[in-house]
Amino acid sequence: MAFNTAEATDQLLGDGDIPPVHEVNADGASPFLLTSDHYGRILPRALGDLGIPESELVRHIGWDIGIAGVAERMAQMLDAHLIAQRYSRLVIDCNRPPGVASSIPVMSEATAIPRNEGLTEGERAARRREIFEPYHHRIDAVIDGRLHDKRPTVLVSLHSFTPVYAGVARPWHIGALYNRDTVLPKLLLRHLRAEGDLVVGDNEPYAVSDLSDYTIPVHGEAKGLVNTGIEIRQDLIADQSGQQQWAERLARIFAEIEVELKPQLLVG
Repeated sequence: MAFNTAEATDQLLGDGDIPPVHEVNADGASPFLLTSDHYGRILPRALGDLGIPESELVRHIGWDIGIAGVAERMAQMLDAHLIAQRYSRLVIDCNRPPGVASSIPVMSEATAIPRNEGLTEGERAARRREIFEPYHHRIDAVIDGRLHDKRPTVLVSLHSFTPVYAGVARPWHIGALYNRDTVLPKLLLRHLRAEGDLVVGDNEPYAVSDLSDYTIPVHGEAKGLVNTGIEIRQDLIADQSGQQQWAERLARIFAEIEVELKPQLLVG
């Protein structure tokens, strides 16, 4: 009972803080449901700057650089519903299972995050309750509603990755990520490779797993949805021109994939 009392009194978001969930085109007719776990880099006022300079907060450790612009444009071009999360992944990472070390990191790449050290269970619970859970509850509710209405639903989890991590360069322009379900990733890989000008990662620079990911295992695989993760290299989408070009390319590819998937989605 002491845990519940502490959990109830530790509050993170207050006056002046915005809700964690951001949605675009909620009435979109597309079967594609877009998610963006690391869309934003806002910090709750109560946490200040987390003890690190702004130059660190704007780096890839704080958010998925460029993905917000790509996701917003794709939602409009595909007439798809986008559900995104506005707070920095350094507050709580919405694509990590709660409780793992990387959920609320004390170190990200080579940067220490002082405000994440020595947290009480109540403080950790507040971050889950006020940021992580509203975002994932919203995704759950939308998927459940679509399934109830027998609407074809394909989950696409949008991310971006840094060109260099821990001193190692990554050559891929884009990667398709997956775990158990390979239907959509295989189609996506084929279309991306057919573009002719891309270095395409097959489960690169990351592979999806139950230990390192949350959105695809919980909302895609557990719900039986056709799904894929996408990682775009951040230097390619750091400005609006790059975001527009990649959104146009991916919207075109997904429109073609939708036609190929349609028989399967109708059967499902």
